[in-house]
This record gives sequence, structure tokens and C-alpha cells, in this order.
Amino acid sequence: MIYIIMGVSGCGKSALGAFLSEKCIHVCVSTNQLGWPLHEGDSFHPQGNIEKMARSEPLTDQDRLPWLLKLHEVIERERSSGSDALVACSALKRLYRQILLHGSKAFPSSGPDQDGLPASSPDVCFLFLYGDYDLIQQRMVVRRGHYMKADLLRSQFDVLEPPLDKENVLPLDIRRSITDMAMEVEKHIVSLKLSPRP
Repeated sequence: MIYIIMGVSGCGKSALGAFLSEKCIHVCVSTNQLGWPLHEGDSFHPQGNIEKMARSEPLTDQDRLPWLLKLHEVIERERSSGSDALVACSALKRLYRQILLHGSKAFPSSGPDQDGLPASSPDVCFLFLYGDYDLIQQRMVVRRGHYMKADLLRSQFDVLEPPLDKENVLPLDIRRSITDMAMEVEKHIVSLKLSPRP
């Protein structure tokens, strides 16, 4: 199973991902792994994107496409190997989530097949970290050492298209503690392991 931890900058994607990867998942599910690998989306941004965000310039769809395609490759590699993994990525728009799932086939210019792509995949689940603008903005103001500045948060909320149920999503309220959210993810994992495969 691949869990894509999504939401606007500052919502806690990296913190939850690190917690799940290091502390929880290998405890709640009996596997031979010591934990699930975490692929941090920020690490896949081209340098030009990082410099743009550091100047407080919002990224465009065009800026994000190469980044999303790299993450799609990571997801496909994990899926094809049958591995469990975590990916932290804002995935703000439905199109972005489709690119993560389907790669370049999801591009609007890819022809009539683009509309027929499934909205979800049974082995990929989005963990949608959602919360109030003011709460996240306060967190970003005190955050240190990250190129994404708090003054870009409004642009993230402006483009956010919250995922629909049909996209295979588990919403997580960031007012809850990381431990509480992780426990909910653990329950989800266990329920998947116990449910019969089609």
C-alpha cells in the first residue's frame, strides 16, 4: 500500500510521515519490514522551484509538472515491487493527484483517454491533512529552515481542491495530535490487511 500524505504547506505532512515511518507502522502490522520508507516530496523539487518559493513566488502548474512526474516514478517503483511506502506531497489539485497515479496519461493534452482514467487506485490512499488557515499560518511563522515561507500559504489554499471520497482518501484533522492521527492510519492499514482481496 502507498499512502500519499497531502495538504497545504505547514499542515504537518513531513512530521506525520516521519512518525509513521519510524515509530508506528512496523508496530501495528506484522511484516518483515522495520518500517515503511518515507519519500519526502520536497526533496524532488528542481532547484528552480526551490528558488522560486524562497522568493515567495507561488509555483505554477507548469513548475509542478516535472516534480509530480518524478514522484509518480517513485510511486510506480514502489507499487511494482509490491512494497509499502509513504510519500509526502501537497497534491493540492485533482489533476496533480491524477498525475501522481497515472503520470503523463493524466495531462489534459493526452487525448480522450485522459477523461477515462480512474479517480483512484486500490493500492494508493491519500491521507488529507486539513485545517484552518490561521492555525497553519501560525505554525509556518515559527517554522525554521524551510524554503516555503508563510506568505505563500494563501496561494496554496487558493488552489486547494480537497479530495473527494472516490479518490480513496482518509481525511485527518490537524487539530489532533500526531499520535492520534497515526492511530487512525494504523486502523486503516489493519482494516485493509484484514479485508479480503478482490
